[in-house]
Amino acid sequence: MKLKKIAKAAVYAAVFTAAALAVGYYTLPVNRINMRSRLAMLGDFNGDHKWDKTDDDRLSAVLSDPFGQPADTAYGTDVNHNGLLDEEDVSFLRELYRAGDPYKARETARAAGRPFPYPREFFRYIPETEYVQCPVVAFRHPAEDASPLRLLGAVRAKAAASSGYDAQLLREVYSEGIRFSLAYARRLPGLLPKEKDYAGAKLARCAALWREGRHYELLLELMGLTEDAETLTVRGQPEFVAQSLYFRDHLRRLLESGLFRDYRAGKAPASGVFKVLEKYLREDMKMEMDLENLAPPRNFLELKNYADRARWQYYKTTSTKADFRRLLLFAQYDRRYLRAAARTTRKMEDAPLENHNLPMVLLFREALAIKGGDKLAAVGLLDEAVRVPFAWVKTIPRDKLPASVALENFLLPGNKEDGSDKSRHWNVFGGISLYKSPEESLKLALAREVKDFREDPSPAAMSEFIRDTMANLNGIYYVVSIDPDLLKKRGPGALPGE
Repeated sequence: MKLKKIAKAAVYAAVFTAAALAVGYYTLPVNRINMRSRLAMLGDFNGDHKWDKTDDDRLSAVLSDPFGQPADTAYGTDVNHNGLLDEEDVSFLRELYRAGDPYKARETARAAGRPFPYPREFFRYIPETEYVQCPVVAFRHPAEDASPLRLLGAVRAKAAASSGYDAQLLREVYSEGIRFSLAYARRLPGLLPKEKDYAGAKLARCAALWREGRHYELLLELMGLTEDAETLTVRGQPEFVAQSLYFRDHLRRLLESGLFRDYRAGKAPASGVFKVLEKYLREDMKMEMDLENLAPPRNFLELKNYADRARWQYYKTTSTKADFRRLLLFAQYDRRYLRAAARTTRKMEDAPLENHNLPMVLLFREALAIKGGDKLAAVGLLDEAVRVPFAWVKTIPRDKLPASVALENFLLPGNKEDGSDKSRHWNVFGGISLYKSPEESLKLALAREVKDFREDPSPAAMSEFIRDTMANLNGIYYVVSIDPDLLKKRGPGALPGE
């Protein structure tokens, strides 16, 4: 009898406990979202949690070269939260520094009939998943006066008189022009004659694009100039690499030639196209090759046949989840990358790959920043991020795939039908240049393309042969030529004569 009472009491206790737990579970506060953020005190450039003259002095340095600062520093200037670094931001910050207290600064401004943010607006919680970038420079920058880009004043004036999409595009053109002007001023004393000539030709193209009203193309041309000024040097560049872009440009002309039109129409043999390719290889790259009879490479899918597989795999495995997250945030939110990757055309209308190289340069630069300037690690990171989504991969359930394979939502450059393919070519053969040599990389690339053409000897396959080779050449040139030390040495710029 006593045992029955004990058992009965235990059942009641269990039921009561379960009911209490259920009530607690459904009524008590629960931490449902584990979001991690950091507090940013806008305008506090030295991190002492005060607004004073020290910050005022630092603001002058930031305004001198907003692009030479850490992203958080530049971000801290946009106190009116419009995505721009403009005169109003500067005015608000100067008033804040004079008062030293946002409440006093607001009271003073309001008493004088001027707008001023509430104190709390000078603070921002920034989640770890938010991509922080430099605001668009929208005030008249001193670099405009000494810039080799004589169009900047007109761009700024037109942006002020425009609205909507065109106004934002023109503001970005002006901001990118200032960024290039500062980078060019830093590099000017040490530029080689070849680099000056190259920049001169690009500047002339910018002027022509402005005259023609092609603002988007002008923005991308300026971005290319900026990347060259901030990352590239021909000092110490191997002659083979220097010549590779001449070869690439000759391939572009071949695709547009009467010979290639006749070949596509069945009026000229493939051997005629191969002969022109061999001529350019001989003249541009000093390579004698019989392409039609070129021996096939070993299996392209086995990277050990192109480079030391152990080293290649090692650098791929150094890519962490944090690395992928940072690269994806860049590709999904960076203003410049989105502009570069957005220029696409209808299927098969980007024969010369004009839509492709600049986004890959930007991706590789970001990968370099993520991996601390280590080119091998940067190649490994991109290799994991832009794997070709082979048909057999698509037959495997998504939950069975490694997380890094064929990221469908990754914002790859170029047209949809060849974005991942050409990205892979750019990165793999650029990487092989580091493991072996640029010469060996191009030889392997050509052997692979000849093998593919033999399996499908059609004009479409020949077109892809040439386009793939152009992507390979771009990768070889930029992976070898980008100088990580230039990225590390960036700082506030000075105008010529200062």
